[in-house]
Parts: sequence; structure tokens; C-alpha cells
Amino acid sequence: MSDVHVTVETTIPDDRIEMFHRLYEEAFGPLRTKAIARQVLHRDEFHEEMIDPRVHKHVARTASGEPIGLTTLTRHLETVPWISPDYFAARYPEHAARNAIYYAGFTLVAPSARQGAAFHAMIKSVVQILVAERAAVGWDICSYNNTQLSFADSIRAVLDEQTNVEVAVEDSQTYYAAQFTGDGATKGG
Repeated sequence: MSDVHVTVETTIPDDRIEMFHRLYEEAFGPLRTKAIARQVLHRDEFHEEMIDPRVHKHVARTASGEPIGLTTLTRHLETVPWISPDYFAARYPEHAARNAIYYAGFTLVAPSARQGAAFHAMIKSVVQILVAERAAVGWDICSYNNTQLSFADSIRAVLDEQTNVEVAVEDSQTYYAAQFTGDGATKGG
């Protein structure tokens, strides 16, 4: 699938959002039972991202124009409800002063195209912007996508094509669960 090309769009037309949502559900839906933290946007949240011009959409398309992938990127960190813009501003004050802090919200590739060039092409499109801006960027990957699908390695392969980039794990959150067994677990308080 070397005929993949990427377009950068500020909004997705209303008549195309449902098609993108189906792609999103195919890619992210299985994470509902694979990760403790919610990885799947609600339909209205997804719609808001698709129409919000502050969130740029890097859309991978086949030679015939069929969308097969989508990556979101924004410098408006307030559009990403699960992160702390204050953290990034404190960590990267020079970048904050230049409005050059970005967040990559999600990257999806249609399951039928996962062995192709779409993922690499979208990340490369994002990286070109980040290099031109001398930006700082954050992103998150759930444990399942890292251990089972090697997303971090795939992103690192694209980043390693650059000469002036430093990548570090910034933070992590560990989720715990306890299961109570035996007679005491079923008796009231």
C-alpha cells in the first residue's frame, strides 16, 4: 500500500463523520475491554473533535481517496480533557511562549490496512509539522497497544528518522484492582 497519501484537514464534513466514526470504532472499540482507563471517545466527543478546527486531522487515504487512517494533533491542549496543559507549560516554558506545544490525541488505522504504510505516513506527516515548529509534543499509549501492537516502537521508528529529537517517558499511571473472595465478600457491612 505504497500509494497512501495524507491530507491535513481542520474539519471533517458532517456527511463524512459517521464513516470516520465506523473506522474509529473498528480500531478503538476492542480497547473497551483491554484497558482500565477509557480509551474510546463517546460518539458526541468524537463528533466534537471532527468538527473542531483547532484539532487537525491527518487523514491517510488510498490512491482512490478512501480514508483508511486518522491521527489528531492539536496545539490547543484544552481540547484534550485527559491531560494537564499546566504540566506541559511548566515543563516546556520556551515552547509555551511560542505556542509550540502539541498533543497527538489518537491514531487509528482501519484493521484491513494495518500491515500497510498508513500509520507511518500519518506519523511522518505529524512529525514534519513538529520539526518545522521546533515543537514539544505529548501522546499517550495504553499498555495493551504497547505490549500487543508495539505502538511505541512504531512511533519511535518514525522519530528515529529525525536527527534532533529526544523522546522520554514523562509519566505513568498504574491501575490496581482487588478481588475479595470467601464468605466475607458476600456479607454486608
